[in-house]
Amino acid sequence: MIKPKRLKKGDTVAIVSLSWGGLGDAGLIHKYHIAKERLERDFGLNVVAMPHALKGSEFVYAHPELRAKDLMDAFSDASIKGVFCAIGGDDSVRLLPYVDLEIIRNNPKIFMGYSDTTVTHFMMNKAGVVSYYGPSVMAEFGEYVQMFDYTANAVKALLFEDSNGYEIPSSEYWSDDHVPWSEENVNRKKSTRPERHHYEALSGSGSIRGKLSGGCLDVFPMIVGTNIWPAPEEWQDKILLVETSEEKPSPDLVKYYLRNLGAQGILSRIRGIVVGKPQDEAFYEEYKEVYRTVLNEFACPDLPIIYNVNIGHAAPTGILPLGIEYEIDLDKKTIRLLESATD
Repeated sequence: MIKPKRLKKGDTVAIVSLSWGGLGDAGLIHKYHIAKERLERDFGLNVVAMPHALKGSEFVYAHPELRAKDLMDAFSDASIKGVFCAIGGDDSVRLLPYVDLEIIRNNPKIFMGYSDTTVTHFMMNKAGVVSYYGPSVMAEFGEYVQMFDYTANAVKALLFEDSNGYEIPSSEYWSDDHVPWSEENVNRKKSTRPERHHYEALSGSGSIRGKLSGGCLDVFPMIVGTNIWPAPEEWQDKILLVETSEEKPSPDLVKYYLRNLGAQGILSRIRGIVVGKPQDEAFYEEYKEVYRTVLNEFACPDLPIIYNVNIGHAAPTGILPLGIEYEIDLDKKTIRLLESATD
């Protein structure tokens, strides 16, 4: 896998709206201005919005070809060193006919987002370029009052520094406080709770090593069977990342998704699974039983699973680089990078 160059102060990052275009809506564009100011002030970056990123949700929905053009143009532009997603959504899959993977492969640069951005992460994987499952412009960089320090620290450690040997920490706190996105709430800070669980080992023992691949479990069914979904043999010896969306899928739905992975032969090939903290801890215990049940159904009850990782729709969220080598110790409950996430 090709690693992008790490970011440094003064670098330009581009904002793209690849799915939902709400960042440009009249009642929400203030989130863009908050994020832009924070990225420039706190991280020393220069922020530009691609031409169609702020056109609003109706325009963005109607023009998947222009969303894809923004992505391709951002990768083609040598002055742009990183590409950050505005937010997730539900139809990044409509970009597939308009994306040239060779442009991504020949112009590797930091690409980051989560949720429906899972589609683009699998494009990156297909192109052979490391990508970064992490915060979005609207939800994290545009957070009211201040960004969670857990998230900010992950950005600095994984995108700006040599991260070889870096241990992904469990957050000491979490939040289920959903402050409505409205200008009247810009001075309202989210409340937090102490973390009670930290990382949990649901199955397996000892340590495993492998390259991480995956994303939002809810998105997988949209891309299974497309040209970006890896063939069963491509999952050999990988570590699978899965996290669930703000839709909080029922335990039965999660079971069906996991059974599909079993039926594809993926569960029998991978070395382990990293499971994100469910948003608001919804179905926290029920999901654990689902994983155990499906592993038993597919005759891999001891497949290592580390659970309750701060990624994706969890608050706070961190960053997990995709396509690089990790070591997960189920006994010590640690997640460590075995190589730097960037060059």
